[in-house]
Amino acid sequence: MHYHAQAIPKLQYSKSAIIAGPFAIVRKIHPCMLSLPAAGLVSSNCSLDGGFVPCPSNVFSEHEEGVIHVLVTGGAGYIGSHAALRLLKESYRVTIVDNLSRGNMGAVKVLQKLFPEPGQLQFVYADLGDLKAVNKIFSENAFDAVMHFAAVAYVGESTVDPLKYYHNITSNTLVILESMAAHDVRTLIYSSTCATYGEPEKMPITEETPQVPINPYGKAKKMAEDIILDYSKNSDMAVMILRYFNVIGSDPEGRLGEAPRPELREHGRISGACFDAARGVIPGLKVKGTDYKTHDGTCIRDYIDVTDLVDAHVKALKKAKPGEVGIYNVGTGRGRSVKEFVEACKKATGVEIKVDYLARRPGDYAEVFSDPTKIRHELNWTAQFTDLQESLQIAWRWQKAHRDGYAAAS
Repeated sequence: MHYHAQAIPKLQYSKSAIIAGPFAIVRKIHPCMLSLPAAGLVSSNCSLDGGFVPCPSNVFSEHEEGVIHVLVTGGAGYIGSHAALRLLKESYRVTIVDNLSRGNMGAVKVLQKLFPEPGQLQFVYADLGDLKAVNKIFSENAFDAVMHFAAVAYVGESTVDPLKYYHNITSNTLVILESMAAHDVRTLIYSSTCATYGEPEKMPITEETPQVPINPYGKAKKMAEDIILDYSKNSDMAVMILRYFNVIGSDPEGRLGEAPRPELREHGRISGACFDAARGVIPGLKVKGTDYKTHDGTCIRDYIDVTDLVDAHVKALKKAKPGEVGIYNVGTGRGRSVKEFVEACKKATGVEIKVDYLARRPGDYAEVFSDPTKIRHELNWTAQFTDLQESLQIAWRWQKAHRDGYAAAS
């Protein structure tokens, strides 16, 4: 049966989750949302201004011919939100699950404003470490596929707090797999990392390069991969594992960007640090490590634009086949040194950023770049946004307009 709550057009409710509609976060405006347990579970009816309004029926709970419903874990985060945007643009039905520990509700609100029609997008506040909550989400939604992005993802932080990384990455992936198995969801696109390779003896890195991770982040991701591969051997699950390199950039149309929490900036991406230095948020840029065996002594990385990265995810989803596993490196195939990156950032921002050179950061490695031959041949994917300065300019425009992240645009 379909219900229509007249006072709240286009606002979607779920029996098991906080659903944020296109105009506001539900839990902030509806009295029935004020006493939520940790997993965000609510009753199937909601009070509104003292009245009692039946929640609209949930189209997300039924499979619909011609519509692919994708669960995007971590969809409020930097990469996950860009992936959700791309999926929505291609008429996928999207459910975002995020506990907002690293993600931004502001990113979800942007997506909701862009795609306000019922049946397009829903947001579920939940922690993937809560097996009961995750199982309930799967039981009340008809997912066709899962894109699993949700993860803590800072190499430096992983060396300081390794247990957090094994819980968040490895254990939570196991929870996702168990729920997929219990509810017959048979397609998984897994967000992995080049950190699983560690510091290979030969460059470039192919999918056959031995995986010998040297930090807890890489180790936790490899463990998660191993669990997925072991499970897939005795199932007909369609699995795609994407090992990507250093992500930069943002939505070319300026709708989404990267907005890490202030307390995590010291662990964050070099692009974020460059932008903070250019805006005067921090006095300068700290480059850690100048004695690596590279042409200028600084680390060499393969920088992949987030727009290219989500394109690879969508192509992987379209090519996923039952009973088959695809493993792909997602990179440009070209390494750039940290010094080269800093110079590109200076040009992109127009700011002469002050740079301090410090000792190495624990867990880092000298040189990493990909061989994208396999993904080009099998998925017909090639990086398009390969101009480092241009990617940084696009990201810089968003950063200048969102000095406080998604909290406010300046």
